[in-house]
Amino acid sequence: MEQPNEVLFYAGTYNSKEEEAILLGALNKDTGEMRILHGTRGIEGPSYLAVNSTGDVLYAVSEQDEGEVHAFAIDSGSKALTPLGSRPTEGGAPCYVSISPQGDYIYVANYSGANVNIFPVSDKGSIGEMSAQVRHEGSGIRADRQEAPHPHSVIPDSTGRRVLVCDLGLDQIVIYRNEDGKLVTHREVALPPGSGPRHLAVHPSGQWIYLINELNSSITVFANDEQQGDLRILQNVSSLPDNYTAGSDDTAADIHVSPCGRFLYVSNRGHDSIGLFHIDAETGLIEPADWVSAGGRTPRNFAIIGGMLLAANQNSDNIVSFRIDKETGRLIPTGNELAVPSPVCLKSL
Repeated sequence: MEQPNEVLFYAGTYNSKEEEAILLGALNKDTGEMRILHGTRGIEGPSYLAVNSTGDVLYAVSEQDEGEVHAFAIDSGSKALTPLGSRPTEGGAPCYVSISPQGDYIYVANYSGANVNIFPVSDKGSIGEMSAQVRHEGSGIRADRQEAPHPHSVIPDSTGRRVLVCDLGLDQIVIYRNEDGKLVTHREVALPPGSGPRHLAVHPSGQWIYLINELNSSITVFANDEQQGDLRILQNVSSLPDNYTAGSDDTAADIHVSPCGRFLYVSNRGHDSIGLFHIDAETGLIEPADWVSAGGRTPRNFAIIGGMLLAANQNSDNIVSFRIDKETGRLIPTGNELAVPSPVCLKSL
């Protein structure tokens, strides 16, 4: 069990179903030390996780050619996971799972399947039969990465009426309405060609949305009109330092806003850094402030947990902790890391 000064988190990995693929970790909020409490077998490559608002169910995608989404009951004491069943996603390489604000629907984005699923939540958090799916069509300008649609994330808005799908292959954010478990196209928001939209972060105020673009390592700032379900581009900024020349290995990955709403963080693979941007409280626009080494290779995902930032470095098999300076947002390495095979997703409890 965790100690009084610890907070718990789950780590998804690319481990096989014969191995412990979802790990429960504990973070010491004072020192940044981390430890593994236990792990869960029986799921292949759980590359993205979501925990429901009541903290009693975890959902995970199984990123394989014939994709699946799994549900697990979370034990109230030990936080151990018990399987609640799985459903096929009818698409390859599911890479994102999310939960509606009301907790009544599960959404999945299938990267190579070019499709997005919606599942109703059934008894005790189990996953009901798929109620709808949509398949994207088209391509982008980069033949190596945009030869087809690649939905990379699916994120509900705060009302639960709509979901925003970042499609890396189409350079679009497609906004869908959830109409009684069916996905109806509401609007398509175009990004500059070759951007490769990947993940979104919503400002705590709801006024702005921040997008990380994988292929050109950039951040797009939007004004968020949630009433109308529309996004308006305000700013495009590189996620990398001005004096750095990006190479073919440089692909941006993850993005999060601090709970206070003053700081934006992004992860850069290749450059292997976490970037800090200050958010203007009046306009939502961002200003680059700092970059620090992620403490490993290929920081695919990171999370803000217990006043610290944890970076999951996929190709160096480690999770590294940083203290967040409350005044400046700057990341201060704690000197602690945790050995985890191919960590690709972190979620707090």
